[in-house]
Amino acid sequence: MNLNKWITHFERNRQHRPEPEWDAPVQLSQSQIARLLPSLKQFQLGDGGGPASLIANDAWRFREQTEQTRTVVDSWFAEEREHSRLLGRAVARFGGKPITRHWSFSAFCLSRRVLGVDFELTVLLLTEIVSTAYYRVLRRHVDDAALKDVCSLILRDEAGHVAFHRDRLSSDAERSGRAFGTIWRSGFRLLGYAAATMLWVNHGKCLAPFGATTSEFYREVRLEFSRFVGRLDRKVQWTPSPSARAVECMS
Repeated sequence: MNLNKWITHFERNRQHRPEPEWDAPVQLSQSQIARLLPSLKQFQLGDGGGPASLIANDAWRFREQTEQTRTVVDSWFAEEREHSRLLGRAVARFGGKPITRHWSFSAFCLSRRVLGVDFELTVLLLTEIVSTAYYRVLRRHVDDAALKDVCSLILRDEAGHVAFHRDRLSSDAERSGRAFGTIWRSGFRLLGYAAATMLWVNHGKCLAPFGATTSEFYREVRLEFSRFVGRLDRKVQWTPSPSARAVECMS
């Protein structure tokens, strides 16, 4: 994987970040704000408000591969902390205060910690994908200029994070010679829809007063998964693994 490309990407992204229109008048009613705030608070905690780093017990296996890898991972999570800052400003704009814990976030961190860095990277990728669906729905339905700006900034970053993971997976595939077949796709989508369902159980009731629907959210989720898998298929150029080449030479 061309890590220098991703170092450059994160550096450029950090330099071009227009601040949301925080002083724009708040048009939402108090009842709408009361319904929306719990969702924003949970995302503020999850998007860098907690441990903004790889936390798996064996995280060093990925993060410490090279100095460039460490730089990319640090830059990735620096953007997550920036998302937390933006969401924190949005929470304050609506008169709320940040939270420091939530049961879903605790469960999320526990699974990341104990199930290994490969699983953690997969779960973080799935979270980026389903969060993209959430932010698209949020931006579409909540009529607040500053919050729309926040969503646009985060969506721009999430697109880069998802592309980074796609690059990572395609590089792993070319190095190992493995293909992303039916079993992988089924497991990936199953975990992804589980993550989407957990997200919507927590946040759907907060967006419903603004006109967001369950079917709309899952349409966005399906679209994001289809895009990811389709682009991964186009990116992966399958090459035989070293063991496969050895068998071929012996035949």
